[in-house]
Amino acid sequence: MISEDVRRQYKVTIGIECHVQLATRTKLFSGADNDAREAAPNTLVNHIDFGLPGALPVLNEKAVELAAKAAFALHSTPQPFSKFDRKHYFYPDLPMGYQITQFDEPIILGGYVDVTVEGETKRIGITRAHLEADAGKSTHPAGSDYSLVDLNRAGTPLLEIVSEPDMHTAAEAKAYAHELYLCMRYAGVSEANLYYGNMRFDVNVSVSKTDQLGTRTETKNLNSFRSIERAVEYEVERQIELLEHGEQIVQETRGWDDTAQKTFSQRSKEDAHDYRYMPDPDLPPIALSGEYIADIEAKMPELPDDFRAKFALVGLDHNTVEDLLADPMVAHQVGRVYDEAGSEHAKRVAFWLMRPATEDNHQVPNDDDLSAPEPENEEKPTAEKTASQVKSLIKLSQMVSDNKLSSTAAKEVLDDMLRSHQDPEQIAESRNLLQVSDESAIAEIVAKVLAENPAAAGDVQNGEMKAIGFLVGQVMKASQGKANPSMATQLIKKQLGV
Repeated sequence: MISEDVRRQYKVTIGIECHVQLATRTKLFSGADNDAREAAPNTLVNHIDFGLPGALPVLNEKAVELAAKAAFALHSTPQPFSKFDRKHYFYPDLPMGYQITQFDEPIILGGYVDVTVEGETKRIGITRAHLEADAGKSTHPAGSDYSLVDLNRAGTPLLEIVSEPDMHTAAEAKAYAHELYLCMRYAGVSEANLYYGNMRFDVNVSVSKTDQLGTRTETKNLNSFRSIERAVEYEVERQIELLEHGEQIVQETRGWDDTAQKTFSQRSKEDAHDYRYMPDPDLPPIALSGEYIADIEAKMPELPDDFRAKFALVGLDHNTVEDLLADPMVAHQVGRVYDEAGSEHAKRVAFWLMRPATEDNHQVPNDDDLSAPEPENEEKPTAEKTASQVKSLIKLSQMVSDNKLSSTAAKEVLDDMLRSHQDPEQIAESRNLLQVSDESAIAEIVAKVLAENPAAAGDVQNGEMKAIGFLVGQVMKASQGKANPSMATQLIKKQLGV
């Protein structure tokens, strides 16, 4: 275990390459289905994915559109000109013997992502992002002398986002990966389901006692924020320990063993020239007009920073805002409530929708559980349903503001409303939850309670105002929870002359 004094002598440098699976219906260059989550091996393939002689790729226009949207989400703009190249290497899950990617002229250059770590905001630069086709998947059954190849993933459209080496702690690396996840999800670029590998992270780590970068290692295919953080921590510790014992760091590709919580060596790291890049002769360059780029920008949805600015106006603290952003559907609903009804209702709705999950009120898993699979066959909310639910949420919040419902009763109505999509007032009436605000009716109940509790009434008259809480509770009990507590308090004071 390296001491803190020794650790402080080293500068840690971290860069991350993230492979984002684009949310297209078909693959990047073929008409095969792009959703291989539950498919049997080698069932979502065609002649292009198999690399059969004479098969010619055809670019998926939707993938280009999503890459253009990703550029704006990364505070950049799509390049007017980009092209495809062949990256040559030989592996069983790459039938063509090369990967179609973008080498020297990618679709995105530059950009940045802002992250907040321990209350401090830091900007992480983006070097580039390029389109490429994914390879297949090889599996190696334990105890067997053979491997299996599944080409369902071959040709899946990816956007590889390469960061600058601007991160220097495991916490910064985790925060960057999480913010990238939010940006891609909110921009509609990817489903961003980490369990199914929609986003995979390759983390480069080096340590050095000088400003000159040390020899780096690359830990590949991390698919949770927790594993990114822990892989960085392990690599930093491992590399410093090697250097302190006079050994050298080997530039290599490493894997992550989640059970053992450690990285392990996989293979020596190739340099770019080993791949023998060449322009792909079967694919023309991508040329985007100024009008096309402007149209993409004009249609960009609200991004995480847009919601952060909006929720700051609502008066929500940083942690609450980040909790809301974890579920885009909830964030959009709270944002719509703010747009249509203002801060008071948006704040109330935000805390309602952030309650712990129940069987009928599914919430997105927390930060460390994002690799859990989404519920199968979950119905996607339509724009009409979302608009209707926002109106119902505003109406329910207004009922609380108008003292028609207590806060406790409103939560009961909310559960029923989210499940049944019925009108909140109808639910409140059917459950007999509407508050009584008839002054004469409540006055009668107050008079009866005061008569039955002379000691507490006397305490209030003698200036012990804490006893009012007890008397209000008795009024609520006598009214079966329907009395307006604020009015009950006023009437108690009035009848006792205080």
